[in-house]
Amino acid sequence: MFISTYCPECRKECDHEVVADTRDRIVRCSICSHVQRLKKGRAPQPIIIKTIVSQEDASIVCGIELMPNDDCSVDDHLVAECGEDAYGVEITGIESGDRRVNRAQAQDITTLWTRVIEQAIVKISVHDGKRTIPLYKECEGEDPFVVGEILTVQGKRFKITQLKLRDGPLMRKEGWKTVAHRIKRVYGYRL
Repeated sequence: MFISTYCPECRKECDHEVVADTRDRIVRCSICSHVQRLKKGRAPQPIIIKTIVSQEDASIVCGIELMPNDDCSVDDHLVAECGEDAYGVEITGIESGDRRVNRAQAQDITTLWTRVIEQAIVKISVHDGKRTIPLYKECEGEDPFVVGEILTVQGKRFKITQLKLRDGPLMRKEGWKTVAHRIKRVYGYRL
């Protein structure tokens, strides 16, 4: 096995053959044959970060395994492990000490607040001219929804007129689309 490291005889970084790989690593320069001992640095160990996973009305405490110097940001997608189960989640909040931040290194994070994005329950309001009918559609988090699309949910056929996103904007233009896990509510009128 060869590694690249600094040679004090050649005074440059070059390939070295690993002669022994015990407590310390003993290497021989492939250019001048100088032998030196390298201290093995301890490889950083992954840490488990406390993670609150929300799915609609219920929340559970899980964990996400990261390396100490990994960066995390709000809106990042990760995998949370909850016992034997694993969930694809999106970070909605980061707690670092007693503050809420938008970005932090894993070693500085106290708690991650997340929501499940693999499965989504999309809330739909369909207007039929006289009243508004509430509907719910369970779907995959990446299922697309398009303004102008015609859907049938719970036996009600309707045309999507607006998509309200979780992060604020309202999509009204025909043909605009997004995925289920980003939607707060779908609005439509009955056909």
